[in-house]
Amino acid sequence: MNGHIEQPASYPSLKGKSVFITGGGSGIGESLVEHFTRQGARVCFVDIAEEPSRRLVERLAHEGHAAPHFIKCDLRDIEALRRAVGDAAGVNGPIRVLVNNAGNDDRHTTESVTVDYWDNRMQVNLRHQFFAAQAVRPQMRDAGGGSIINFGSITWLVGDPDCPAYVTAKSAIGGLTRALARELGPEKIRVNCVLPGWVMTERQVKLWLNEAGEKQIRDRQCLTEKLYAADIARMVLFLAADDSRMCTSQNYIVDGGWV
Repeated sequence: MNGHIEQPASYPSLKGKSVFITGGGSGIGESLVEHFTRQGARVCFVDIAEEPSRRLVERLAHEGHAAPHFIKCDLRDIEALRRAVGDAAGVNGPIRVLVNNAGNDDRHTTESVTVDYWDNRMQVNLRHQFFAAQAVRPQMRDAGGGSIINFGSITWLVGDPDCPAYVTAKSAIGGLTRALARELGPEKIRVNCVLPGWVMTERQVKLWLNEAGEKQIRDRQCLTEKLYAADIARMVLFLAADDSRMCTSQNYIVDGGWV
């Protein structure tokens, strides 16, 4: 099924809107780029993986959509991220939607964590979300407002035991979301956080979906169907669109009822 539905919602307010997505080359990010592009938004996305990102651009253009703009960027390099935000605005106009999607849930134990590894996990999963928001803020403010959608995870709600640095970073994003929403609200900038459950991306299926994982889905989720990237993307579209104009400072859980 892959999360496909026959008649997905259309959001006219997204048509022509400048959207910036981090980690857009694969997984949930790829679905985000697809969904915003199909809504008629002007999309720019960054990713460290060049080959799959360029394939995505070519595929969407081949389908007849306006090709999204890809910028190769390692989000651990904040100056490179700032340049990408500026380049995106130069191509698509002032950014009105920021989707802070990029992250990596590398498995690890407490005993194995070094100081360097811990700092790297914060760079990969948390730090860039703040600095991306900082970079787009003047554009959104001057354009009359915008929507920032951060990505958390249900891992910190359930206390997953096999990735403590990742869980820590994702829990911090909830606090970041609340603080930014309060500060930026007077500028008509909304800030929300999406918390996905276990999404069946290619990476997740390859690395961790086995018989025990299948049983866990059946036992833990209220809805026993698998969760796909498209299910997350449709929530993000709503939070980006004017339809959610009074939604801010909130966590939106999309997990099939796992939590």
